[in-house]
Amino acid sequence: MAYGRYLEEFTAGEIIKHWPGRTISEADNTWFALLTNNQHPLHSDAHYAAQTQHGQRVVLGPLVFSVGIGLTVADVSGRAIANLEIEKIEHHVPTFNGDTLYSESTVLDVHESRQGDRGVGSVETRVRNQRGEVVMTFRRKVLVPKKNRPTLGEKQTQS
Repeated sequence: MAYGRYLEEFTAGEIIKHWPGRTISEADNTWFALLTNNQHPLHSDAHYAAQTQHGQRVVLGPLVFSVGIGLTVADVSGRAIANLEIEKIEHHVPTFNGDTLYSESTVLDVHESRQGDRGVGSVETRVRNQRGEVVMTFRRKVLVPKKNRPTLGEKQTQS
């Protein structure tokens, strides 16, 4: 089974539904808060969170992003030379312990780089919960190799 895509395998306008999803457990949220030293009680104190507009603990936004982008790796950046840019991360609705996240990406643009053996794919990813609500969107650019890239000898003769 292939892991990741070559540049030629991206098509502008294509929608990629990433599978499988990932259920966020209370342990995931707690460990992520501890690892990142995020001490906001909304994420760790059930009594405090019960008194907020959400009525319960909220999963940390950076964890939602990390899972959301992680779900796309096999289809988008599995062959990446580099992740070039991540932009416009937007939180739309909160994620709670026990929610399952799914990602879906739209290929916005694909273009070859000057080197000729690679190119950039731009995607916008929507992260949804099990109810189909969009919880987060973000865009990123990934540098990926071309499948039929010139060999070293071909590059030298083209120079």
